[in-house]
Amino acid sequence: MQRKRFAISSCGLAFSLSLVFVLCVQVAFAGKPLKLLAIGNSFSEDAIEQNLFELAAATGHRMVIGNMYIGGCSLERHCDNARNDKPDYNYRKIGIDGKMTRTANYTLDKALRDEQWDYVSLQQVSQLSGVYSSFQPYLDSLIAYVRARVPATTKLIWHVTWAYAQNSTHGGFANYDCNQGKMYHAIVEGAQRLKKENTHFSLFVPVGTAIQNARTSFVGDHLNRDGFHLDLVLGRYTAACTWFECLFKTNVVGNKFAPKGLSVAQKEVAQWSAHLAIERPFECSPINIGNIATPVSASTFK
Repeated sequence: MQRKRFAISSCGLAFSLSLVFVLCVQVAFAGKPLKLLAIGNSFSEDAIEQNLFELAAATGHRMVIGNMYIGGCSLERHCDNARNDKPDYNYRKIGIDGKMTRTANYTLDKALRDEQWDYVSLQQVSQLSGVYSSFQPYLDSLIAYVRARVPATTKLIWHVTWAYAQNSTHGGFANYDCNQGKMYHAIVEGAQRLKKENTHFSLFVPVGTAIQNARTSFVGDHLNRDGFHLDLVLGRYTAACTWFECLFKTNVVGNKFAPKGLSVAQKEVAQWSAHLAIERPFECSPINIGNIATPVSASTFK
């Protein structure tokens, strides 16, 4: 009888140890950092290198953020770099400790194999972001290149970038008759067409719509520092809020993190602009603090 009790006790111990192991695995998995790599340019720098890590951390999420940076880099150049394995990139990487490292002379192949990326983001250079004919054949080639080097579980993102400020002197603004509304509408239209015709993308991050939303608030058309890159505080924070909500499926409104120099009202504008962009990614939603208005069509801003 005593031996039988011992056998039962051993069986119970084994079960308990198994349960503890399973729970430990579940906890470890739950704490896995989300890993994002952008194949981009200065617009990806504006959008994900600041604030996104902190917004995630404020809600208990960990991240690894990589950005393959070349200023003004187009899909065509990315494609050529991939095809010829050119070490033309500055690889900026934010680790789980929040610290950034920068490595020059990096190749796309090396970056894609550096981590088990959950997401890889692609985008067109800003002046061509609303010129759909400029996407191909480079985009399909780049997608194939990425797919051959990342896990099957990796998801692709299309970064929907923003229109220039109304007073921008960027030469590429001429592609849209130097009209902010026309540029925004073209960017949105291109993203919608890409979503319909290209099934490779799991997410479309509507930063361009978030910025356009914010421009309808008391902030006005003051979200750029040079007519096309984002303002270092409010502009970049708005973009990061959009990325945060899109990646984590968590409403950014009320997130406690805000960078220094941002007023309470500006924080609300940024968060609501991002939230409504996620809800209505292809139409502009006017922002009135305390009175979120009905969305209007992007064509209103032509």
